[in-house]
Amino acid sequence: MKPAAALPVLATHSGKFHCDEVFAYAVLRLALGLHSPGADHVLLRTRKAELIESADIVWDVGGAFDAARKRFDHHQRGAPVRDDGTPWSSAGLVWQVYGERAVAALLPGGAQGFAAAIAAELDKSVVLRIDEQDNGVSAHGPVAKDNLGLGRLVEDCNPAWDDPAADGPTAGDAAFLEAARLVQDVLARRVESMRAKHEAVSIVLTAYAAAADKRILVLERGMPWKNVIFSHDLPVLFTISPASNGNWMVDTVPPEPGSFAQRLSLPESWAGLQNAELAAESGVEDAVFVHLRRFVGAARTRGGAMAMARLALEAA
Repeated sequence: MKPAAALPVLATHSGKFHCDEVFAYAVLRLALGLHSPGADHVLLRTRKAELIESADIVWDVGGAFDAARKRFDHHQRGAPVRDDGTPWSSAGLVWQVYGERAVAALLPGGAQGFAAAIAAELDKSVVLRIDEQDNGVSAHGPVAKDNLGLGRLVEDCNPAWDDPAADGPTAGDAAFLEAARLVQDVLARRVESMRAKHEAVSIVLTAYAAAADKRILVLERGMPWKNVIFSHDLPVLFTISPASNGNWMVDTVPPEPGSFAQRLSLPESWAGLQNAELAAESGVEDAVFVHLRRFVGAARTRGGAMAMARLALEAA
């Protein structure tokens, strides 16, 4: 008989836990809007076949993968593999069904349109890594030992061998919940970071479309812009954006990602000058500075920064 029949029962194996089943549980909670075991669902950690069979959702145990029946094990013969040959872990199997919903649960209303793209990116950057670590198999070379990644942090949540919490029928249950909270927090922060990146892409492309001179990109807030310029092959030479100190920055654009060179440097005669000296040399009254290496400069106003960029173009 199903425990607490009025509540959905989510089942995985008991004993020592690993990143894949903890990650899967955190994803299920987010996707299904669950918050507290005993209040809105039952978390069942067991090896008893009859309890596993009667559960509503089962992962990392049970000897079967059947998404329609909500069974997500990967230990049985004939278990599924990714297109590249990497065996799935329970995290990967659950993510394929519930990942996008979990991401959507972490996004504000206006950013829901990014859920599918973020879920796909997380699958490549995080979930695939969990699959590889859990199975000890990778289609991309040897699986490196990970001493500071998410998997190790989750493993460290297990009770130590001499901890009384490591023994008995509920051994590790409280620690499992602690590990799931850790995973959910990490996932929330990663999703927020990726949301901001997608928002920046949209804003940068809109600003570029509105630019009168496609060589100068003006942003009304500071945000990541280099990857957008490279990924969309934009012919931008300078970006203008406000700094936290109230100045407006004039940034040059590298010729390629990671390069310390510039597509077009600021004028050599401005190099290393500040304030009055720079204003006199450049003719921009509120110019503040130009770096000695000529990859960045600043003015006190948006108009001043724009003037510096236009003069640099003329000088070239």
